[in-house]
Amino acid sequence: MHPAFSVIFLTTLIGAGQGLFLALFTVESYAAFGLLPPQASGFYAIGSAMAVLLMALGLVASFFHLGRPERAWRAAAQWRTSWLSREVIVLPAFTGAAFLYGVAHWSGVNPVLATLPSGTPVNITAMLGVAGTVLAFALYICTGMIYACLKFLREWHTPLTVINYILLGGASGFTLAAALAGHFAPEVMPVLAGWALIITLLGLVGRTASLFRNARLKPKSTLQTAIGIKHPKIVQKTMGLMGGSFNTREFFHGRSAAWLRGVKWLFLLAAFAVPAGLLAVGLSRSAGSALTLAFVIQYLGLMAERWFFFAQANHPQNLYYQSVA
Repeated sequence: MHPAFSVIFLTTLIGAGQGLFLALFTVESYAAFGLLPPQASGFYAIGSAMAVLLMALGLVASFFHLGRPERAWRAAAQWRTSWLSREVIVLPAFTGAAFLYGVAHWSGVNPVLATLPSGTPVNITAMLGVAGTVLAFALYICTGMIYACLKFLREWHTPLTVINYILLGGASGFTLAAALAGHFAPEVMPVLAGWALIITLLGLVGRTASLFRNARLKPKSTLQTAIGIKHPKIVQKTMGLMGGSFNTREFFHGRSAAWLRGVKWLFLLAAFAVPAGLLAVGLSRSAGSALTLAFVIQYLGLMAERWFFFAQANHPQNLYYQSVA
C-alpha cells in the first residue's frame, strides 16, 4: 500500500495523546491510593493541554487525506458497521474528556463526589479520568480495527495490529509524560520512565512478532489464479499502460525491497532500542533532557514504523498492476 503521511501523522499524534492522558491518570490514581506523592494541579493541566493539542494536530492532519473535507461529518454515519465511523465518534469524545479533565485541575473545581470503603475520595477528575481511560482504549481499538478488519490485506488482518497500536501509542505517551514530569513533577519521573520503558519493550515484542508473522505469509492469489490459467510459468511484462495510474499510486509504495529493509531496521532502532536506553538513563531523577530526547527519537521512529506498516501491506491488485510499460 502507499503510505499517506496525513494518516501517519494522525495515528502517531493521537496515539501519543492517548498515552499521555493515560500516564497522567496513572499518576493521579497512584497518588489517590498513597503510592505516589500528590502532584500540583498544574502538572495535570499542562499535560492534559498537551494531550488535547496532540489530538487536535492529528485531526488537522487527517483532513489532508480527504478529497472533500467539508463532508467529513458524514464519516460518522456508518457507525453500526464501520470502524472508521466509530473512530470519528470516539476521537472527539476522548478529546472532550481530556479537555474537561485538564480544566477541572486548572480551575480547582474538583469536589469529592463519593468515598470508597478504603477511605479514598472519588472526585470529579477521578470520574473524568475513568471515562477518558475507557475512551482512550476504545479509540486505540477503533483505530487498529480499521486495518485489522481487512481480510484481504493479510499483513494487517491479525490481533497484533490492535495490540501494537495500543502498545506503541502508550509507549510514546508515557515517554512524553516522563519528559514532562522532569520539568514539573520530578518526584514521579522515575515511575513514569519505568512504565515507559516497560511498554516500549512490550511494544518491541509485539512489533517483532508481527514482523515474523508477516515474513512467513504465503500469498493465496497468484497470476495463475487471477487469470484462470494453470500454466506454471506466467510472466507479466506490462499492464498495458504508458504510465502510472490511480492503482499504481494508491496501492503500491514504489520503493525497493532494500529500502523497506532499511526502514525496518531504522524504526526498530529509533522507536525501541534507542528510547529504551535513554529511558533506562531516565530512571535517575536528574535525566530530564534524556527523556525529552527519548520522546523525540521515539516519535520519529514511530513515524518510520507507521510508514513501514502501510508499505508492507500487499494489496492483491498488485498482482496485475506490478509494472509500467
